[in-house]
Amino acid sequence: MRARTIRPALFASAALLIAAPAYAQSAADTNAEAAQQPPAAEATAAPNDEGKDTATSDIVVTARRVSESIQRVPASVSAFNERALDRLQANDTTALQGAVPNLNIVQGRGSSNATNIYIRGVGQPDALQTFDPAVGVYVDDVYLSRIRGNQLDLLDVERIEVLRGPQGTLYGKNTIGGAIKYVSRRPGQQSRINLQTTVGSFGELSVRGAASGPIAKTLAAGIAVIRSSTNGSVRDEVQDRRYNNKDTFGVRGALAFTPSSDLRIDLVGDYSRDDAKLNVGRPLNNLVTASGTPLVVSNLASRGPYDWTGRTTPGLPNSTRLKHRGVAGTIAYDVSPALTLKSITAYRRLNTNDFIDIDATQYEVGDVFVGVRQKQLSQEFQAAYNTERLKAVVGLFYLKENVASHQEAYADDYLGALFLNSGFLRTIDDKLVTKSYAAFANASYEIVPDVRLSAGIRQTRETKDYDRSTSTFFSRLPAFNATYKFFPPKGKWNDTSPMASIDWQVTPQAMVYARVAKGFKSGGFNGRANSASESTAYDPEKALSYEAGFKTSFASQVRVNGSVFTGDYKNFQARVSGQETDLNTGLPIAVLSVVNAGKLRISGAELEASWTPVQNLLLDTQIGYLDAEYKVFRDARFTSFGGSRAFQTPAFSPKWTARFGAQYGFDLGGNGSLTISGQSRYRSRTALAIDNTLTNSATQIAGLFQRSYWLHDARIVWEDAAKRFSVGLYGNNLTDKAYKTDGQEFSSVGNIRTVYYGAPRSWQLKLTARY
Repeated sequence: MRARTIRPALFASAALLIAAPAYAQSAADTNAEAAQQPPAAEATAAPNDEGKDTATSDIVVTARRVSESIQRVPASVSAFNERALDRLQANDTTALQGAVPNLNIVQGRGSSNATNIYIRGVGQPDALQTFDPAVGVYVDDVYLSRIRGNQLDLLDVERIEVLRGPQGTLYGKNTIGGAIKYVSRRPGQQSRINLQTTVGSFGELSVRGAASGPIAKTLAAGIAVIRSSTNGSVRDEVQDRRYNNKDTFGVRGALAFTPSSDLRIDLVGDYSRDDAKLNVGRPLNNLVTASGTPLVVSNLASRGPYDWTGRTTPGLPNSTRLKHRGVAGTIAYDVSPALTLKSITAYRRLNTNDFIDIDATQYEVGDVFVGVRQKQLSQEFQAAYNTERLKAVVGLFYLKENVASHQEAYADDYLGALFLNSGFLRTIDDKLVTKSYAAFANASYEIVPDVRLSAGIRQTRETKDYDRSTSTFFSRLPAFNATYKFFPPKGKWNDTSPMASIDWQVTPQAMVYARVAKGFKSGGFNGRANSASESTAYDPEKALSYEAGFKTSFASQVRVNGSVFTGDYKNFQARVSGQETDLNTGLPIAVLSVVNAGKLRISGAELEASWTPVQNLLLDTQIGYLDAEYKVFRDARFTSFGGSRAFQTPAFSPKWTARFGAQYGFDLGGNGSLTISGQSRYRSRTALAIDNTLTNSATQIAGLFQRSYWLHDARIVWEDAAKRFSVGLYGNNLTDKAYKTDGQEFSSVGNIRTVYYGAPRSWQLKLTARY
């Protein structure tokens, strides 16, 4: 065991010390390119400007809704611009895994179009349409309210900002863990073209293109397009199928109208489609029927995690489909040099049709279809005041969301021994209407030279209307058909989320700060409830977090940012499973309730550092430490523990996350430049499901944990002297490490336990042309 631990550690140390650069860089450091401009302003850097990869280069962010240096923000923020994302080999959002301390961001379980995001041990892994996220995702300040559809391809992105800790004051509901902001490139008066073709493992073929430029003196337009596909990394030799693939098309168009120096109008429209195959995991154990008869799963005795034969139920369509589109308009008007008014209006629609084989076997035990139709309308008004001593923003926010779904569950093999393959089908049809209203204010004032006091507050009022019907059908035994209708009372919740911080600019290169902030995650209704007796409503989660940190630079060569934090997380929304008997059919019914079960105490520390010891060499690291534990976790099934399961390990909360990277650039004179980079990423032991022990037992389910592991990546990129053309070879997971990213625990239905794996070793060849 000791030798296995030391070897990866040595590999990581070598990657840091030799000239083998890294994909990602730390919050401020990795984005050591040119400072970004405010979203309403036109960027002035040339489209192919490389910038300088130095440890102390600055970047401007809008984490507090005003433009300021990331080194002056009294909070934990990481940011990545276009070239830093390329070093991450970032094709979509999940590439941020490892580049931000205490961030977990992976493809969601059972769906090709959902993302499981946790920050500092707070998140929401379930993509069910009635469950709200715990980390807010924003595209150009427009909130995406579902975790489906937010695994975004990075198309013509100017930068990404990751805000850690509760963001309830400036960003509102469902940012209890933090927020991720995507800022798109705004078209301007300078013409720009970027084309990239990628080929790679598993039949990958991707074409991306972006072009923008002036139409008139006051009007500019831009368009970006992507077409990307892979064959899939999991195979089914029995049915001659491939799973876990990609088949994506997306387009984004933008108009930037600047009729005067005081007025800016931006109109954006986007459309994306994903037509992927099933996302298939691997079963951990044999299944059982409702009567207890074993169903033997043949692919448990496989040769290895990346060498098993994926299986799904014959006849289950091999399809998950998504369509996501929207339009947004932003108007910014400078009333005076100090005062700017802004309006952000957006409308979005999301349609998904997912077939999911939860049990990941040839048996029909946990096979489902989930079709979702979601639309949202949002409106935000802001007034920003900016002087040398006072920066303030006040605003109003409104969101109306409609989510309708149709779900089907098929389980003939599960019920076969009892009902003789009687054509079982259970359906759920539901509709959720959410209305959210908020008013907020935030200000930062320099009370004495170099000392700023910041404070803010947000008041939110939210209502949810929900209704659902659940029907059970037996095509060969119609006398047992039944329908239940649910009309719970309207959910109504109010929340007040304050924030306060103080920071001291000790020297021009060093700042210290302390911050306290509150956030909340919406209450709601359980869209998976099966029985008439099951409670469907649950209340909001709330978190109060305390943080202290520092941000420093030394001698234009070293930057070190760090923080410590602690917080209390209350009314934890937990799915508690069980079984009961249907009074109409006598069948066993899985009870999948969601209750406000517990409290967590989450503490930790984070460090982001970068160093430029010599010209063209950049070393950087990001390290996160997390201590997450349940203080209360009520579950009546755990009678041996007094109805508590607080001894369990919180999910997606590894004690340690770390990344070590290095990058070196060789100047080839008139022949351009050559950049070599590498990174090693580490995660300690991680629970992959909230339910991770046997019922009424402290015995952990080993398969629902991922042991500590390292991943190693590298790239080599040639770029011509004019920075117009580049050719890059990228390799991910070079040691072909098999690692699990997510897990399903549905043992109340046929003993289902399924895990999902990260991508195996892969390579990409990228050809890029810029103008």
